[in-house]
Amino acid sequence: MKKSTKSAAKPAGKSTKGGRSSIRTFRQALEFLNAQVNYERRPPLNRARARGVFTLARAKRLLADLGNPQKSFKSVHIGGTKGKGSTATMLAAMLQNNALKVGLYTSPHILDVRERISIDGDMISENAFAKAIGQIADIVSGYKSDHPSYFEILTAAAFLYFRDKKVDVAVIEVGLGGRFDATNLIRPEVCGITSISMDHMAILGDKIEEIAEEKAGIFKDNVPVVSAPQPREVKQVLRKAAEKTHSPIFFAGNEPGDEIEFSYRFESSRSAGPQARICISTESSHFDHLAVPMVGEHQAINCGVAIGILDQLKNRGFKIDDELAVAGLARVHLPGRMELVCEEPRVLVDAAHNAASIEALMRAIGQNVSSETMVVIFGCCSDKDVVGMLRQLQLGADKVIFTRINSPRSADPVELSARFAEVSGNSRMAQVSGSLEEALEIAQKAITREDLICITGSFYLVSEAKAFFATHPHRVQSTSTGAI
Repeated sequence: MKKSTKSAAKPAGKSTKGGRSSIRTFRQALEFLNAQVNYERRPPLNRARARGVFTLARAKRLLADLGNPQKSFKSVHIGGTKGKGSTATMLAAMLQNNALKVGLYTSPHILDVRERISIDGDMISENAFAKAIGQIADIVSGYKSDHPSYFEILTAAAFLYFRDKKVDVAVIEVGLGGRFDATNLIRPEVCGITSISMDHMAILGDKIEEIAEEKAGIFKDNVPVVSAPQPREVKQVLRKAAEKTHSPIFFAGNEPGDEIEFSYRFESSRSAGPQARICISTESSHFDHLAVPMVGEHQAINCGVAIGILDQLKNRGFKIDDELAVAGLARVHLPGRMELVCEEPRVLVDAAHNAASIEALMRAIGQNVSSETMVVIFGCCSDKDVVGMLRQLQLGADKVIFTRINSPRSADPVELSARFAEVSGNSRMAQVSGSLEEALEIAQKAITREDLICITGSFYLVSEAKAFFATHPHRVQSTSTGAI
């Protein structure tokens, strides 16, 4: 770092005279991180502003000053609209069970920011987190302008950690979009694309083709791409983008031209209970009626993408045993997805946060959870496809209680209730609450022992719910029983 730039150093990132960072503790690291611009909580209001905000320049400079840690390990890059975290987690579990040291970077987190960065299922320690953020803070302190954002700093911290721990491979989830996401500075072995649907329209575009084009921005020259089944217009965009980068692309599905033969079905048995199973044939593997470890048909699709990526990694020289991979897959659990957090009353949380994921959630609950009545506590961000979410909500909920989420972007519960009345034609009961705790009080008065409370609409709301039930006398005690 040039001496001339140190004169503009910010106190939060200065180094001590002994060469140590002034960030020595986890708390100091959080204070520094939370002081940065956070586009997750306050995104640009429209595409025009987003063009000025979202750029790879800041992250590129930071990573270069850190010695480009992302170049020191192999990686997989997973983009799409919904299911990225689930797909990444399933893939990481299969790789880990093949004796590989696997880094996993996902977003957002639910309770602890360290959830985003893990190796072999263990999240980064507080000391390691403080060390990585301290290294970054020392460099950022010399920047006169254009400071990296919250997400860009976290991404750099993950890359530093994976480099220092010498992972064999890192599975990296895209944060937002793809083209200008900070994670897009890796050169992966394989790219994965999960289901693409309408989300973040103010930033990514009002048409699904525009959104697909942004997602395809992660494609790299001659790097294979594995995609979930997609709408016809999305397929066209992705194939065109793959042609430009000379990337072999493999679509999972059962339509003519699909490169990966894939299908799924839902079944229920006395021994296993309700469960999705997939049949998939790739270039080197064939699975019949493989059990999906996570609940819902949408997770079957995510599982298919993960196995498709695994197949491409074999082609890239990774030694992977299918039986070991399946055994690793069976142990997957992801907090905040169809997770039962309390038994009395029965409370389920799910981080579904767009119309397609709410639709998948309502279907999954109908297939997997027995209840007389379902009361949904719902809160979301105002920049989402609110009407689309409400339309799906009214198909499964018997009653909805609208509340505010812990975000500056929170939709007004009163407005949500009014729009829900229009969408449902007043065919569903709805109430408004000022907080999650108040919403739970209302819900408990409306249910019996056989009924279900579902909390959904936002990661922020799920985070608050999990924190609330962490000390509840009837909370679900272990993650092994927490997934329905």
